[in-house]
Amino acid sequence: MLAIQVLGPTRLWRDGTEIGLGPAGRRAVLGLLVLAAGRPVPRSRIVDALWGEHAPASATNVIQTHVKHLRRLLEPGRRAHAPSAMLPSVGAGYALRLPDGVVDLDRFHQLLDAATRAERHDDPRGVAARLADALDMWHGPPFADVPALNGHPTVRSLLDERRAALARYADVMLGLERAERILPLLREETAAHPLDEAAHARLIRAYHAGGRRAEALAAYDVARRHLADELGVGPGPDLVAAYLSVLDEAPAAPVDPPPAGTAAAPPVNQLPAEVAGFTGRTAELSTLDSWSAGGGTAVRIGIICGTAGVGKTALGVQWANRAADRFPDGRLYVDLRGYDPRRPVPAGAALGHLLESLGVPAADVPVDLDRRAARYRAETAGRRLLILLDNAAAIDQVRPLLPGTGTATLLITSRDSLGGLVALHGARRLMLDLLPEPEALALLRSLVGTRVDREPAAAAALARQCARLPLALRVAAELAAFRPSEPLSGLVRELADRQRRLRLLDPGGDVRAAVRVVFSWSYRQLPPRAARLFRCLGMHPGPTFDVDAAAALADVARDDAARNLELLARKHLVRAAGSGRYVMHDLLRAYAAELATDDDPGAALDRLFDHLLGTAAAAMDRLHPAERAHRPAVARGPAFADGDCARRWLDAQLPGLVATAAAALEHGRPRYPADLAATLYRHLEGGRYTDAEALHGYALEAARGRDDPARHGVALTNVGAVHRLLGRYELAEAHLCEAVAVLERCGDRLAAARARSNLGIVLERLGRDEDAAAHQRAALAAYRRAGDRYGEASTLVNLGNANTRPGHLDEAHEQLSRAATLFRETGAAVGEAMALSNLGNVCTNLGRHDEAAGHLAAARDVFRTAGHRYGEAIALSNLGRVHGIRGEHARAVGDLNDAIRILRSIGHRYGEASALNHLGDVLTATGHTADAVARYAAALSIATATGDRDEQERAHAGIARARRAPAGGVR
Repeated sequence: MLAIQVLGPTRLWRDGTEIGLGPAGRRAVLGLLVLAAGRPVPRSRIVDALWGEHAPASATNVIQTHVKHLRRLLEPGRRAHAPSAMLPSVGAGYALRLPDGVVDLDRFHQLLDAATRAERHDDPRGVAARLADALDMWHGPPFADVPALNGHPTVRSLLDERRAALARYADVMLGLERAERILPLLREETAAHPLDEAAHARLIRAYHAGGRRAEALAAYDVARRHLADELGVGPGPDLVAAYLSVLDEAPAAPVDPPPAGTAAAPPVNQLPAEVAGFTGRTAELSTLDSWSAGGGTAVRIGIICGTAGVGKTALGVQWANRAADRFPDGRLYVDLRGYDPRRPVPAGAALGHLLESLGVPAADVPVDLDRRAARYRAETAGRRLLILLDNAAAIDQVRPLLPGTGTATLLITSRDSLGGLVALHGARRLMLDLLPEPEALALLRSLVGTRVDREPAAAAALARQCARLPLALRVAAELAAFRPSEPLSGLVRELADRQRRLRLLDPGGDVRAAVRVVFSWSYRQLPPRAARLFRCLGMHPGPTFDVDAAAALADVARDDAARNLELLARKHLVRAAGSGRYVMHDLLRAYAAELATDDDPGAALDRLFDHLLGTAAAAMDRLHPAERAHRPAVARGPAFADGDCARRWLDAQLPGLVATAAAALEHGRPRYPADLAATLYRHLEGGRYTDAEALHGYALEAARGRDDPARHGVALTNVGAVHRLLGRYELAEAHLCEAVAVLERCGDRLAAARARSNLGIVLERLGRDEDAAAHQRAALAAYRRAGDRYGEASTLVNLGNANTRPGHLDEAHEQLSRAATLFRETGAAVGEAMALSNLGNVCTNLGRHDEAAGHLAAARDVFRTAGHRYGEAIALSNLGRVHGIRGEHARAVGDLNDAIRILRSIGHRYGEASALNHLGDVLTATGHTADAVARYAAALSIATATGDRDEQERAHAGIARARRAPAGGVR
């Protein structure tokens, strides 16, 4: 019986006795044939493997001699000149055809397949046994005694297979809590592959699982040194995660709990206002009560479906407010706008809104839809929430929004029955029918008064003419109230005549046709100016609008628009949404848009876009006057009275501004999103990163493929800057490099300088200090040549930050001081605050702590007044560091916790990691070493994910220092 070993030195046995194979060339021929797995190997390939380009003339004869000897070894009883069964000649070559199980390589693969089958049967012990046997087949590298095969592609592939099998084996053994068994293998693996982070991570986990904590920490230090010395990089996420698992404290929540006696923040409530005079629906409310009372682990899903205008949203909101005590963790609301013909809300955008509502920082919201849905399920798990999804169009829009566990309740309104949710996810469906006649009459009575009782027959007829739909009943009731002297019967006759004519034109019309008649009935009673405003409002792309936007759409004076909006609201054709804003039911919006075909929709939208862009520019001029020359040259709207007014307008308008940018793309107006994004850049930078990502994304989409490289380059810069702020450095670098190339090609040197300066920040975060400084110096030179003092000051801040390191602090101090002076002279208060904040950091490093505290406190106050949350947080973080150094530990902890809260809420990951490291330093100094390690560990986790080398190093040093420090003390 034959046995051949190739996983290690090449060896041959027959009946348990080893037989010598002869010289290395013969073993090489056997190896090539084994690697071919039964396929023919041409003699020419064997020649190339053994000699390459230096084959002797006798090469073919030598190979034939090796084959002859191999045949004798494999088949000793074969007669001379008889065909070989195991090593036959095939064409101009040979093939090795052995019984199954003769070669150890074959048995290795069979064991791997058996492990996979055991894995499918959920048999981890069986997996471990098969993988252990497979690894035991190895006695060294394949063909260890055949140098000619060292670089063969199949040999390299075999080594990869063995490493993959070892990784699988280690993982399953860790799961079985049998770590000691794999330690020798993992030590050998990491010694052989010192730059393999995954292998080092497994070794650390194995040491930790075996209770050998000191050796686990030492293994991490070894791996980290190898990476730094050989590649100049820090450990990756998997290796850092293994390290963090070894520390005494897992990464804790980065912010201290509120002091005792502090009132907890109320649960989030995003529900819209209840409809005034809600009437009836008692049975439906009881049904919803019974649904939400169920238990179990499956998520509770309710669907309120019915025709348009039947009151689905009103019922859902009414019940949600009535049942508020059942959802102590909050009530979330998203209008999916499923029946908006322009832009229904995609599932990904809805998930982003929901995740931020649940407290997930923008930087932690995944980009990929599936991962975003997974994070949403994790965030909703175990929380007693109500999620109301309004106006869903189809199951695909809803399925990613299903919560994680049965503690959450999902309530959906839709015109569709959403049968897939019922069949696949156990949803319960409530078909909302037309109001019963008594309830319809009760609603009319609440709106019209005793006339309903005086004319019961006419009132009943009016309810039928309105199809007993609440929306239509409200519109009709307002018209009746407007004509108090006319009997209801007269209105009924007029409406009946209009409906009769519509049936002649559209005999198959559904209840929505009746609603349209009611709308038309009310619309025809409007004065011409109010009617035109109503038509124009149907073109507005945003979810809400204010008086000024309405005036721009209709091209009328503001007072005129305000009067007519009040009239439309009284007639229930629009609804006040608070804070001077209005909303329009989707049925009314669609009806208004149909009527607007003769009003030149394109011109109306252009007026709206010009108004919004001009007003946004005026707001930015009030908030950041020194940057006016750096924003697009557009016609400004009226000046704002003060910065607070400007900021309130921007924040209230931001969702609508993003929606108008999307609409402008659809209507072929690419300049609007590009100019709007460039105008709002500084406002968005202050912490509004989700809106920034959307708006700059639209601007980039608008600029691509069009003959406008300057706008393309600016859009690339802005998108890259947002990625930088969110800690996505690879994406930031790619966009900013492209921006520099595009802008320099088109000759826009100042815009290219801004892109370079942003790129320099990214490279500095990634630890490429020389490249970073080179870009900042090039940007600085460009601004100085152009006499652009604001741009010069901005770049000096970035250059000063890059020089905030040992040996360059005096240079950084000079640059940041000059930047602060330039900003002050140009009237850029926020820019000056940014320079002072960073100058305070440099003064701290120079040991000038009183000067540092003064700069930082001044910067904090300016940022807070300006509503620049990012700047305020950075100033607080650096101020906390100064307090800690001066021994003012309570003030330090307070400032740093405030900074961390802000930075987490806006998604600024670099700032959060830095503040966590500062807090770790303070906690170490006060003897709270376990708390300190937790903060350092959280900082390390963030910095590893973003690639921030400086914060990684600070976290590592802090952990080492905290582990050496004695515990105890009073904070």
